[in-house]
Amino acid sequence: MSGRDVRRLAARASNMTHEAKRDIVARIAAGAVAMGVTDIFVAAEPFRIASMALEHMGLDVGVHVLDLAVSNTATDTEQAVAAFLERGCTTFASLGGDGTNRAIVRALHGAGRCEDVHLLPVSTGTNNVFPVLVEPTVAGMVAGLQAAGRLDDAGLAHRCKVLHVRDPRTGRADLGLIDAVLLREDFVGNLLPFDAGKIDKLMLTRAEPDAVGMSPIGGMLKVVAAQDDAALLVEMGAGSLPPFSAPLSPGSFQRVQVRSVAQVALDVPVLFSGSGVLALDGDRELALEGGAEVTARRDGPWLPDIAAAMRWAVAQGIIAGSHTNPTRS
Repeated sequence: MSGRDVRRLAARASNMTHEAKRDIVARIAAGAVAMGVTDIFVAAEPFRIASMALEHMGLDVGVHVLDLAVSNTATDTEQAVAAFLERGCTTFASLGGDGTNRAIVRALHGAGRCEDVHLLPVSTGTNNVFPVLVEPTVAGMVAGLQAAGRLDDAGLAHRCKVLHVRDPRTGRADLGLIDAVLLREDFVGNLLPFDAGKIDKLMLTRAEPDAVGMSPIGGMLKVVAAQDDAALLVEMGAGSLPPFSAPLSPGSFQRVQVRSVAQVALDVPVLFSGSGVLALDGDRELALEGGAEVTARRDGPWLPDIAAAMRWAVAQGIIAGSHTNPTRS
């Protein structure tokens, strides 16, 4: 369902069709098989996106379609991740946005397997800071090289940052990948784009001015990149900083007023106090009464640098038997 929710209708984003996703799956599979992959695992779902993409490709590999119970919620993604792990998969390619990948990482954390898994997130969602815009064929090639262990010496992957949320009143815990946003006068389950006037505070693992969503609110004032060992805390409201326009949804700008921005070191908890709704990567799921603690840690799965991995593989003579001298840089 990534890239098909009501937020896209309220902005200027195009829908990501099932047919387009099937094309992406097919190209990922073709790239992976070209690099020697022998088995591909996908989950059955109502639209048969992955299974139909692979059905008529004539791939000389084992294609395993796992028939899992479907609830049409993020739980389906989490159950699929558990099933893939049970079958020995440690290289994952995902289609989705920040919310889809959040469900994947939440399942990996629940299983204690983040350190074992390399994730290649291909962007097809509404908010797409975490996944990458990449040619799926090339993403599949890197996934294939990774699954075969041929990138183990490359040192070109980093573990992603994760926002850990704990409600001290209820003991409930959750996580986000890009942003935790405290909204006032909002409600759990709301699917409409955020109203800038209701944003009280946000914490970002990535504050990027070239992104869309919550990330550029911080990124237009102070950049924090994926590789930086820090998060950015942004407090909204009148102050010394002038208001500015930010793209809170694709093609849709709102005026925002930021009171302060501050870089926060990893593993340092930040208190989000008071009542409201805490949205994680765009999903309003947690109602707060007394507040919550938010802590950024670098303990997510490994994210390969796709372009750098391809260049490293060429330099090593892995893909085409290059005669250049191998290096371990």
